[in-house]
Amino acid sequence: MKNLTTLLGNLSVDEFLRDYWQKKPLLIRQAVPNFTGLLNPQQLIDLACSDDVQARLVTQPKGKFALQHSPFEVEDFQRFGKNKWTVLVQGVNHYLPEAADLLKTFNFIPHARLDDLMVSYAPKGGGVGPHFDSYDVFLLQGLGHRRWQISTQADKELIAGAPLRILKNFQVEQEWVLEAGDMLYLPPHCGHNGIAEDDCMTYSIGFRTPAYQELAEQFLVYLQDRITVEGVYADPDLTTQSHPSEIGDAMLDQVANAIAQVRWDKEDIANFLGCYLSEPKSHIFFDAPERPLTQGKFIAAIQKKGVELDLKSQMLCQGGSVFINGEAQQLSHTLYVQVRELADQRVLTELADCPEALGILLYEWYLDGYLVVGQIKR
Repeated sequence: MKNLTTLLGNLSVDEFLRDYWQKKPLLIRQAVPNFTGLLNPQQLIDLACSDDVQARLVTQPKGKFALQHSPFEVEDFQRFGKNKWTVLVQGVNHYLPEAADLLKTFNFIPHARLDDLMVSYAPKGGGVGPHFDSYDVFLLQGLGHRRWQISTQADKELIAGAPLRILKNFQVEQEWVLEAGDMLYLPPHCGHNGIAEDDCMTYSIGFRTPAYQELAEQFLVYLQDRITVEGVYADPDLTTQSHPSEIGDAMLDQVANAIAQVRWDKEDIANFLGCYLSEPKSHIFFDAPERPLTQGKFIAAIQKKGVELDLKSQMLCQGGSVFINGEAQQLSHTLYVQVRELADQRVLTELADCPEALGILLYEWYLDGYLVVGQIKR
């Protein structure tokens, strides 16, 4: 899975980004040769039944779509048999080390854009209907075969009242059947419909594209705890108004001048993005080690075994600051370079001469449950 030439269908990364990324679909036969999947259908169903996992179940009673959200029980799936249904499990990379390794294959896209790995299973005929997503996605086929129909149509009208965002007037432009190891890249807003040809599992590597409205709203939330506007409203020169219900121009001007004191710069935007984009989703929690090592024993252990980020951890870097799971830390240049390697690779193995400052920082994250000693067992 490290061969990018194979992964992108004999295209270089630069060619793919120039000609396809966010522009048009790309079908790649045998993008990951010999790939048959990372888990079987029953293992995926078991994962969907875990308390801390986000999963969806899509069924098709009487030709219409129905949607259920986790938590599930195994019995919820047993009653469907070979009927048309689909289970979709989000964030599989948070629970399966091999899934996290699969995502590393896509490191030519910045980590700030990565969402997660979603895995779906469906028996023959299963699917979620024709729809479009607002993000970039690579659809890698594992078990079985899936027929993909795609359309770049401008008509995005949805079926009213449906529990899923299903396109009302889907017009198929291209169609392929993918087998194990084949992959389809789709840019945002490209209509697509996946139909299982047999027992079928698809691995969806998604890249988030947050709306500017969402970013603006969250930036204002970020600012509210970081701004100071001095003074209080005062009107010692108040005069009578003919209409006391009207807000006077003098009040408007005074408040406008006060609010105009709010300022932000590129550094504020960087800190906001780092915290916001690395913030864990609401259902994700970190467990501190049950019997934590002392700092001395921890440093001795990582000098031999190294460290690896917990599967659920997200770490980003910018301009001397490191952001891990929504928290920001400004570091010295030397320490920043060392920690950036951990953010890039999610693992540090060369720690025989671990500097004191790095050891102290890593120990803090270890106690928070953000990383583990050594490498996670594959």
